[in-house]
Amino acid sequence: MYAVIETGGKQYRVAPGDVIRVEKLPGEVGSEVEFDRVLAVFKDGDQALAGSEAAQARVKAVITAQDRGGKILVFKFKRKKQVRRTIGHRQYLTSVKVNEILA
Repeated sequence: MYAVIETGGKQYRVAPGDVIRVEKLPGEVGSEVEFDRVLAVFKDGDQALAGSEAAQARVKAVITAQDRGGKILVFKFKRKKQVRRTIGHRQYLTSVKVNEILA
């Protein structure tokens, strides 16, 4: 059984036991979080629940870490103007372990 959830403007395919890194979620390490924005649920044998059936489904997970991603360099350049600018960015991320899918 697996589900497709949406969080932080992105979609993730999750199954029980998976560990995923998502946009920062409020909460401490070890606290439980529930994803209620479920787009689809696939049971054994490719039985798919979508639409209003999947909207009632929930995915329960536990926060395992609050950290930051790798550095992304942003380089801005304007030719013939002697303008160069380099800045970096590190996104805040939350690692969650999926416990169960309630469909």
